[in-house]
Amino acid sequence: MTETPPLVDQHCHGVLRTELGLGTFEAELGPRAARPAPGTTFFDTQAGFAIRRWCPPLLGLEPRCPPVRYLARRRELGAAEAGRRLLRGSGTAVYLVDTGVPGDLTPPGEMATSAGAEAHEIVRLEPLAGRVADACGTVEEFLSSLAGAVYGAARTAVAFASAAAVRGGLALEPGAPGPGEVRRAVSHWLAIRRPGELPAAPVLLRHALWTAVGTGLPLQLHLGDDDPMPLGDFAAATSGLGTSLVLLHGYPHHRSAARLTGLFSHVYADLGTALATTGARAAAVLAETLELAPFGKLLYSSGARGLPELHVVGARLFHEALGRVLGGWVGDGAWARRDADRVATMLAGANARRVYGLA
Repeated sequence: MTETPPLVDQHCHGVLRTELGLGTFEAELGPRAARPAPGTTFFDTQAGFAIRRWCPPLLGLEPRCPPVRYLARRRELGAAEAGRRLLRGSGTAVYLVDTGVPGDLTPPGEMATSAGAEAHEIVRLEPLAGRVADACGTVEEFLSSLAGAVYGAARTAVAFASAAAVRGGLALEPGAPGPGEVRRAVSHWLAIRRPGELPAAPVLLRHALWTAVGTGLPLQLHLGDDDPMPLGDFAAATSGLGTSLVLLHGYPHHRSAARLTGLFSHVYADLGTALATTGARAAAVLAETLELAPFGKLLYSSGARGLPELHVVGARLFHEALGRVLGGWVGDGAWARRDADRVATMLAGANARRVYGLA
């Protein structure tokens, strides 16, 4: 298989602007709000080992150097220069940046400048609804302003995303809620919410989602640890409406996500953080996904957030896994090399360019 073309990272976040010590750096390697047990480190994970393999050479160090030495070199260069070198070394041509997470993270424009690449915004629905509620005092004002905010965002964004809709009952109630139901839910929420609070009631989440569906932009759904198969009813309800559904970060339910892409023409799945999380086992996870998903329905993403190193790791592990899996099939005679090259191009960026309408 020839070299994989430049990547379109179809779902990621900005990188931290601040200098990081050992503790703060390794906290970004683990699960959110988690800390390593006493006497252990998150560098001793698949992601940690992958960072030590791929990132030191981009900062002028030997591969697999000790974490303390790597972080000292990072501080020597400064966060901005280290981030620039790492992002430009990832081989990513386009970043689709979800801006709906808290923290001092670079926005799409700053990502583009630092990476020497193209960047576009993904708007997350829950924070958008929260900002609208902060500025509204009545039900009618909220509903009108939310519709205006969603359709206004659609003029510049490439997609919407939701991090709470699946756990908010979308799998149980897939259809759009009725007007009376929505008004009652909004009235209750406005009466009890505190400033900055995001919507959590299933009716509110479904209403925001269906408002976004009306724009025709792709809708990304964070799966978390949930099995996506119950989303089949929502996929059926949105079929034929012009909105693509993209299932994010489905590991360890990646096979279920892959199966849904084959059942519905408008459902896609990303390869996301599964490859970075599984590290040396990434090729096996990719092969399992390719067993079930049509090849035109899978999209590369790093899912990276905070550390530019995670952009590098996501890209390098994707390249390596793709080479091992497709190259192995070519070597076995199961695939022609030209077909392997064509599928690699689809997964790396061509599918995402089609789904998101990128040039």
